[in-house]
Amino acid sequence: MKFGVIVFPGSNCDHDAYHVISKHVGQPVDFIWHRETDLSSYDALIIPGGFSYGDYLRAGALASFSPVMASVKKFAAQDKLVLGICNGFQILCEAGLLPGALIRNRELHFVCEHVNVRVESTDTPFTHELRRGQVLKMPVAHAEGNYVCDDATFEELTRDNRVIFRYSDRDGRVSPEANINGSRDNIAGICSRGRNVMGLMPHPERACEDALGSSDGRAIFHSLVGAVTAIAA
Repeated sequence: MKFGVIVFPGSNCDHDAYHVISKHVGQPVDFIWHRETDLSSYDALIIPGGFSYGDYLRAGALASFSPVMASVKKFAAQDKLVLGICNGFQILCEAGLLPGALIRNRELHFVCEHVNVRVESTDTPFTHELRRGQVLKMPVAHAEGNYVCDDATFEELTRDNRVIFRYSDRDGRVSPEANINGSRDNIAGICSRGRNVMGLMPHPERACEDALGSSDGRAIFHSLVGAVTAIAA
């Protein structure tokens, strides 16, 4: 089993993701430079947070044209697992691997704080060790985390149970007050039709140690490892 963390110019959560995979879940992991095209030795990829290409043009837009992303699309088409966190979520949407887009936050402010998200679906390789309705405390740090999509896409996401996380209060109540960036229907994370690609705006890799204020993010990585192990068996 081997993980890869893709690094773009401007990525700044790559070492956090690497640390979690190597130290907390104890799996081999490589950094993958964005010009790399051979991903054949990896079982799962993480596209980390940061500000790829300085967020010029639009968050994630330039990164979606990096050489590695064509290989990421082929990787995902083989039903292998791809997790995009914050800027990684933006890149996956820009690349067409996830539907919709992340636009400027409702109040046009950068948001940096711990938030609560409610688990909406455990039927994914990334959440099968969680409970539906469970509330996770994780940090966010973004200016463009306002998830938008057209009505047809929203209906499809809802019908197929592909909304994986929603912003909520600590008791799991989904409300406008808990929606920290104005995302449609409080959406904080979604998955692909094949359920093997997931993007979310909160940072689970920054919530894996109690000293950081929460270790709730660990379950997402342990779910991911369990899924890779099951696929390989």
